[in-house]
Amino acid sequence: MGGILLVLGTVPLASALVCLWSSPLAGRSVTLLSGAVTFAGVLTLVPSGTTVALSGWLRVDALSEVFLGAVAFVYLATALFVLGYVRPEASSRHRRRFLAGFNLFAWAMVMAPLVNSLALLWVAVEITTVVSALLVAIDGTDAAAEAAWKYLLIASIGLGLALLATVVLYQAGTSVLGSSYQASVPMLLRSASHFPATAVRLSVVLAVLGYGTKMGLVPVHTWLPDAHAEAPTPVSALLSGALLAVSFYAILRFYQISVRAIGPAFGREVLLGFGVASLGLGALLLASQRDLKRLLAYSSVEHMGMLAIGTSFSAPIATVGVLLHVLAHAAAKGTAFFGAGSVQQKFGSKDLASMQGAASVLPWTGPMLMAAVLGLSALPPFGIFRSELFIVEGGLRTGSDTVAALVVVLVTLATLALSWFIGRTVLDDAPVGVRRGESSAWMAASMLLGLGALVVLGVHPPAALSHLLARAATELR
Repeated sequence: MGGILLVLGTVPLASALVCLWSSPLAGRSVTLLSGAVTFAGVLTLVPSGTTVALSGWLRVDALSEVFLGAVAFVYLATALFVLGYVRPEASSRHRRRFLAGFNLFAWAMVMAPLVNSLALLWVAVEITTVVSALLVAIDGTDAAAEAAWKYLLIASIGLGLALLATVVLYQAGTSVLGSSYQASVPMLLRSASHFPATAVRLSVVLAVLGYGTKMGLVPVHTWLPDAHAEAPTPVSALLSGALLAVSFYAILRFYQISVRAIGPAFGREVLLGFGVASLGLGALLLASQRDLKRLLAYSSVEHMGMLAIGTSFSAPIATVGVLLHVLAHAAAKGTAFFGAGSVQQKFGSKDLASMQGAASVLPWTGPMLMAAVLGLSALPPFGIFRSELFIVEGGLRTGSDTVAALVVVLVTLATLALSWFIGRTVLDDAPVGVRRGESSAWMAASMLLGLGALVVLGVHPPAALSHLLARAATELR
């Protein structure tokens, strides 16, 4: 199985190099092939246990497999969307740069759960920042450049804090492991019970603040709405469906080590505070949005808050719900952004007031966009309904009745806001003069793939996936 890790670590990078020097047509095909190979490789790992390669520099356990699955699925679905999204009227140079950056971005996100070192994890997340900021600005508009600059500035400050968290935790390990050691995850977990408690607490706070910036936790989320709104649609899908999950993965590694060192109470309190703030503000701000992609961006803030709250409950069923939520959110948010991009392309606007009647002019994309938003709203039979049900049940089992009730209220508010705006976009009468017809069959197919995954996660997740989630939840306790 070690060879699979090498494939995962090289195929997207090789694809980026090929796309940089090949024709755009070949680049799109290579991108789709890379996404399919990456996803197939991750599926191969699901039934296996811990896998290592390169003398332990690459390592995948159940927890990292869950996040690899989220990244790989969004990569595949977005690569399918790209086949219809990349238009021939764009310059050949622009298309080559976009496809190369797209694959490089995916490679960095794949590498983050693969590497067996907190330092290398930080490097991988830092690479995602540089590459994704360039992709946000690639269209060359003033608004895109401003969003990219804001993203780069805020994310760099956050990653500076994350680097400090890594240094503090490494320093805590020197009291046990000596002045120089490899900060691999298994080594830190084995030795964590002997780490100084104060240093561990400080590292957790810094990690949640630092990586929470990339995850979109309130109050360090302010880059997210602008970047998601101005980025090309495939980049928005990767940012929301995959990058936020990767950043959460980094936080969970620090949380996992802190549980071994000082118990779960401190980490739970930190995550609960950030989670409630993110869920609350995200749900409330949804009601005031008039830009379709910003609406979906604030939905991401809300869902990231749900992940933090679910982790803070610390009940086994809540932790399984959190990990399932990572996968379901990746499928739902990627699909929703695909729909938003198609609708935006058809109407030539991101203003919700100008986008009406999508179901009549986009007979496939319109209904599927509505279904994706219903999935994001935690309605059955979609995966987020199952995951949030598990999270709320976990809160009730641990005696966090007040927080669980607050979660239900805020999720209901978010559902009302999303349903109101998207309902108008999809179901109202279309403006006169808008031609009926899909922008691309490939773009519609990518949405169908995402919705299919979302239904499977909600109705009956495969047994192998259920076992994987259970193993990953056990690793976090």
